[in-house]
Amino acid sequence: MIRIVTVSRIARLEQDADHARERARDVQAQADAAWGRHVRELYAVTDRAERSEAATSEVGAILALAMEELSAAQQELLLKDIELRRLREELQRGPVEGDTLAVLMHYGAPHTVYASREDAYADTATHGVPVGTPWVPAGERPSSASMWCIAAFIYDASCNGFRRAFTPAPKALGEAA
Repeated sequence: MIRIVTVSRIARLEQDADHARERARDVQAQADAAWGRHVRELYAVTDRAERSEAATSEVGAILALAMEELSAAQQELLLKDIELRRLREELQRGPVEGDTLAVLMHYGAPHTVYASREDAYADTATHGVPVGTPWVPAGERPSSASMWCIAAFIYDASCNGFRRAFTPAPKALGEAA
């Protein structure tokens, strides 16, 4: 088949081709803009996901630390509860003949009461007495002459109270009391 092409037809074809190219450029620009929006949104979503993962990791670490602290606190609370029960039982049974206690005295004035002499010795370290310091009996010296001294007391059921374990020797009648 033979087709005769005229100048006006070629002009129309060129005009249609120009419109098609222009339309293709518009469509390509729209596609590029959509691709750019998609990439920006993808970067934003990725950034949010990474920040969420970091926050989740940080919260997990904080939660783990809090759980460890809670466990330690519960253990300490349990031990204190056991000690409280023991002390309540001891309090309910009351003192028994021969029970002892120690009073830490500072220049003769009572400072603190302890269940045992060892507890009193251990606590004097918090008041400036070096650990391992040898303790000597006060003898006849008044307790006010020593910076720190420990007085032992024993429960005496006959008087329903504690009496001093060491009583100083009585003075002779001619001397001042």
